[in-house]
Amino acid sequence: MAAIRVEQVNERYGLDDPLPVQFVNYWKRTIQWDLGESYLTGRSVNDILKDKAKNSIRLGIWAIIIEIIVGISVGVYSAIRRYSLIDKASTVTTAVASAIPVFVLGYILQYAFAVYPNKQGWPDWMRLRTSNIGPPGSGDGTWFLFFIPTGEQWRYLLLPAITLDSVSTALAARMTRGSMLEVLNADFMRTARAKGLDERHIVTRHGLRNAMLPVVTLIGIDFGTTIGAAVLTETVFSWPGLGSTIASAVSDRDLPVILGLTLVVVLVYSIVNLLVDVSYAWFDPRVRLGGGAK
Repeated sequence: MAAIRVEQVNERYGLDDPLPVQFVNYWKRTIQWDLGESYLTGRSVNDILKDKAKNSIRLGIWAIIIEIIVGISVGVYSAIRRYSLIDKASTVTTAVASAIPVFVLGYILQYAFAVYPNKQGWPDWMRLRTSNIGPPGSGDGTWFLFFIPTGEQWRYLLLPAITLDSVSTALAARMTRGSMLEVLNADFMRTARAKGLDERHIVTRHGLRNAMLPVVTLIGIDFGTTIGAAVLTETVFSWPGLGSTIASAVSDRDLPVILGLTLVVVLVYSIVNLLVDVSYAWFDPRVRLGGGAK
């Protein structure tokens, strides 16, 4: 029976054909957006993508939101209050956050905010959840505007989002601080102060906008990465996204799933980086798109 099964699989997927023929046939199907079928379940990779991609996108969006709010805010404040106690504390905190592996931080957060409160009998509203996309039977009905959690969903989303963006947030804070320090000492900032402009207006309107170019690059790369590269985070929290699906497919040697989902991740990464490059024109008026030097 096993031999017959192998022969059927080879015939169905053309695995007996020469490798160049297999390569050409694969790209013919891929151009038509036919990503094949799973060896293990026979399910279309396109259907798997539809089910899993939305979960990874939701997780990635919230990880980036946390990175933007926390990372940029901490970086800007540390630059303005250079060498203050908060600046020193944030420097130490970001260094530690950058050094802790994702899977270690994930288990620490699970124990601190889910397992330990449960053991201590804390009220349910003070406890977070450690796994699953949501309560049984909840489905997509507990998401508002696709990515805003309602009901119980925020309990399942918060810990993996924090874990996923911990290193990125630390890097964003450090990069924002360094970039802001350079901008704060620039000549145009001194000119703005000499004109008598409000300090908050100077920092937010002139300083932050000019300091955002490297930070935007980092955030764009992070968003493209979190969609599919969150293998450890999704595995630790049993989050059914692209990362955990790719990891399971690798262990099962399910090549169509691996190739199909990885291709989608690469496309998303490329598109996000293109959008980041285009956004430079908004942050820095000196950047011109397609016009060249004038």
